[in-house]
Amino acid sequence: MPTELRLVKVAVPVPLRRLFDYQYNAQQTPVIGGRVLVPFGSQKLVGYVLGFTDQTEIATHKIKHISKVIDSQVLIDKELFGFITWSAQYYQHPIGEVFSACLPGLVTKGEPAELEAERFWEITAHGREAEPKSNAVKQNAILKLAQVHNGLITLETLKLNQFAPADLRSLLNKGWLKEAVKSLKEHYVKPSIKPSEIEPNKEQHQALAQIYTKKTSFQPFLLDGVTSSGKTEVYLRSIAQQVESDKQVLVLVPEIGLTPQTVERFKQRFNANIAMLHSGMTDKQRLNEWIKAKQGLTSIVIGTRSALFTPFKNLGLIVIDEEHDLSFKQQDGFRYSARDLALVRANNLNIPIIMGSATPSMESQYNVEAGRFERLTLARRAGNAKPPHSKIFDVRQRPLQEGISKPLKEHIESHLAKDQQCLIFLNRRGYAPSILCHDCGWLAECNRCDRNMTYHQQLKRLHCHHCDRQVFLPKQCPNCQSSELLPIGLGTERLQEVLTKLFPSKKVIRVDRDSTRRKNSMQTIVRQIKNGEADIIVGTQMLAKGHHFPNLTLVAVVDIDGCLFSADYRATERTAQLLTQVAGRAGRGDAKGEIVIQSHHPDHPLLLNLFTQNYQQLSEQMLAERKAANLPPYSAQVLIRAQANQLEKPMAFLSDMANILNQYSNLSVFGPYPAPMIKRAGKMRAQLLLQADDKKTIQKILNAALPIIEQQQSAKTVRWSIDVDPQEVF
Repeated sequence: MPTELRLVKVAVPVPLRRLFDYQYNAQQTPVIGGRVLVPFGSQKLVGYVLGFTDQTEIATHKIKHISKVIDSQVLIDKELFGFITWSAQYYQHPIGEVFSACLPGLVTKGEPAELEAERFWEITAHGREAEPKSNAVKQNAILKLAQVHNGLITLETLKLNQFAPADLRSLLNKGWLKEAVKSLKEHYVKPSIKPSEIEPNKEQHQALAQIYTKKTSFQPFLLDGVTSSGKTEVYLRSIAQQVESDKQVLVLVPEIGLTPQTVERFKQRFNANIAMLHSGMTDKQRLNEWIKAKQGLTSIVIGTRSALFTPFKNLGLIVIDEEHDLSFKQQDGFRYSARDLALVRANNLNIPIIMGSATPSMESQYNVEAGRFERLTLARRAGNAKPPHSKIFDVRQRPLQEGISKPLKEHIESHLAKDQQCLIFLNRRGYAPSILCHDCGWLAECNRCDRNMTYHQQLKRLHCHHCDRQVFLPKQCPNCQSSELLPIGLGTERLQEVLTKLFPSKKVIRVDRDSTRRKNSMQTIVRQIKNGEADIIVGTQMLAKGHHFPNLTLVAVVDIDGCLFSADYRATERTAQLLTQVAGRAGRGDAKGEIVIQSHHPDHPLLLNLFTQNYQQLSEQMLAERKAANLPPYSAQVLIRAQANQLEKPMAFLSDMANILNQYSNLSVFGPYPAPMIKRAGKMRAQLLLQADDKKTIQKILNAALPIIEQQQSAKTVRWSIDVDPQEVF
């Protein structure tokens, strides 16, 4: 091969598990960890340079040339580059797609990775001395906001606090604020810690002392604290240790809805640059925060799972709040676990990682048992908060008023009479789970999925929660033309309607994905609850984690029975976590809390054990059952999913795969079998479950077998995916 041939290996964002060779000329200077624009088929794609080579199996005349070098300097530093590459290998996902999934949208589109100037407003000397009229509520609030944020208000801060630029007009006209534009670099604040009035209790002091001993080395800590035990205070003080040493901190939360309130609490403690990173941001906002963290201009980054792939100049600590939460596992595309990968990144950087939860996952409990994690226990609620009292209402042979029993109604009345708030929990959004024709029995089913369509009365639509198909509610039954179409079952929308009728003088609000779709709507609702502007809150699992409502004293679970019977071995763990977390919203202030559960199965072992034991005792039983059955975390699993227009095709492909994998004696192969929901989004689905004694074994087998599997003729007839360490098997 001619010596002048210059070759570079590029990861291209396509569903192929390989790198592609491209030529470049002497005038081009691609760098490892930089982007290039390359021809791929009939299109040009942004690829990522992974290395250089002087060898190739492709004929020279067939090797295409790089169209453009986008980055002449390294964009993805060595640490992050290695971390993303390892993640792609472990989760057996095409590396080009992984790089695209881990980077900001504008970066993947080839846009310049540069900071832009930002518009902001600065309080003037007159503004600091100003005394607005008492009825000028917004003016007072905005001036106080400016004081809290070092005299500066950014557009992000305005939005976070439910203000708009138009609200500043009178303050600008009076000369109390002035508008300016500066480089984001000029916004850097030398971090400092604000004094706290909270004095840690004995358990918190012990936890902090243990964390402090490992503040500069890798050590996973499981902060196992009951709800309202003060885990956040341990986070804040541990973060302060790092910030005072000019280190950066990454805080991962499971939901977008928790990010703004976490940021506000952190800003009350830290005079520092704190960034949010989540999918609700604009591409430009996300890129700016990504670059600021990379350049060390941000001290603390708070975000959802994808924030894990943020570049840092000097990361010193990772915190994962609610580490058990399923939201940390990506369920499509690049199916990674942010919790598990956070451990890998902390190990790579030799820094501590704190994983907090009132209901730790079985994986984390197992790692404590194996000596890999150190458990830090907070067994008591902080301050005056007492554990909630629990009751189970047997609703068998009792009349229900659209899902509400008489004892539950009386309990709600009792708490409302004391001017206390009630949370009525139902993990099912919409008005009704199905629509039934009273005359012929027709059910409104999704023609693209094997499921009924949920009725949303506010929109007058039927909505499939699996493929997102929406249609207007028909006026007549399409089968018999009857107009007797009845909503069957209870959703949060209907429950809100029922409670409004039962308690007409009370304010009933609903918190679910439908009521919080609009930007900042979740923050508005949370503020209303905290300000006492809601008496009864109807909520899904969105409210089961992280929220602190001091005046909320009653939590009522309307329908838990559907969670008690499942073929999935993780169902017991998930239900126990959900009930414990939602119960933890009650009695976080001075008044004692209460949780009541309606059930047709009041003697179910899970319900009895959960309220006669604590979660730790129950989790020990669940771990023992997993060990006896050789289920994760005592073994390793991989789930292969395949789909096509006809079920025969994924079944044939997975059968070919099973024949190849059955040659390995240290691997158990289950299936193939049709997926629990065979039809979804118009595709017929099947799956294959693999299990081995440990993760290294299953990875070694996959690395050897996948190149052979990919060459099978049947592989070309289906779309298929690999889910390493699956959280949903059924």
